[in-house]
Amino acid sequence: MSTDRSRRFRKVFGAAALAALLPLTACATGSGANSAAPPSSITQAAAHTDQQHLSMTIPGTLAAGFVELQAGLRGHVGMAVMPVGGDKMVTFGDWTTGPAWSTMKVPLTVAALRRNSANSTYAATAAITASDNAAADTLWQSLGSGQEAAKAVEAVLREGGDTRTTVPPTRARPEHSAFGQAEWTLADQVRFASRLPCLPQAGNVITLMEQITPNQRWGLGAFTGAEFKGGWGPDTSGAYLVRQFGLVPTSDGQIAVAIAVQPDSGAFSEGMAILDKLATLISQHLDELSGGACS
Repeated sequence: MSTDRSRRFRKVFGAAALAALLPLTACATGSGANSAAPPSSITQAAAHTDQQHLSMTIPGTLAAGFVELQAGLRGHVGMAVMPVGGDKMVTFGDWTTGPAWSTMKVPLTVAALRRNSANSTYAATAAITASDNAAADTLWQSLGSGQEAAKAVEAVLREGGDTRTTVPPTRARPEHSAFGQAEWTLADQVRFASRLPCLPQAGNVITLMEQITPNQRWGLGAFTGAEFKGGWGPDTSGAYLVRQFGLVPTSDGQIAVAIAVQPDSGAFSEGMAILDKLATLISQHLDELSGGACS
């Protein structure tokens, strides 16, 4: 495995695994990490130090499996993982950010149900379970003007630990929603997902995320009990970005996962197939991943 490939991702070692391999101090991706403190792991897959720009993989782990999978793909792919309620995340791949597409319907629906749960129930169900765009537009309009709606969705993102993502108040592309064109990084998205179960009045939306329609249950939908939402759409040249985020159960809690791919072919079907492969990879290494819960 080449050094260049291993530098494509970050991972934090458990203290025992790290001590057995290199006398390094691991750096966490999460904010506010103390580099002098003992490292906290999500998996025992790789060690990374920003100071020395050094990383490594261990054969048979999730990190090594991702590198192997990525080598056979034609396109840009990314993945981020974080325990629910935790503060350390790990990221993989060379795709890091792009339009949220329908994944932004999750914070939108939380905001709308908080504003008026009685009038938003049907639209919320359709927007999340079937990714219905007309229903999502109804939720958006229920929040007031474009500026008011954008601020309401951003407020939910901020509660979920996403301090950077901004939601445009108007449509940048007339044929697509304003909120769907918000630039949402995988890192910010997985951090939001890791806090979503802890947010007030988010429970109904999370329940809907477990009821995604069968024709949209690819990728993370393969996991029994997964609560997730997908988003997909073309760029101005017609090439599709396909992404998902959500919560996956483990033996000791839940993990937040965000995955995305922009295949070189631009085909939506290929994007779905690659997310299926990523979900399979995660399932094969689920025992490496430490889950969590809201404190």
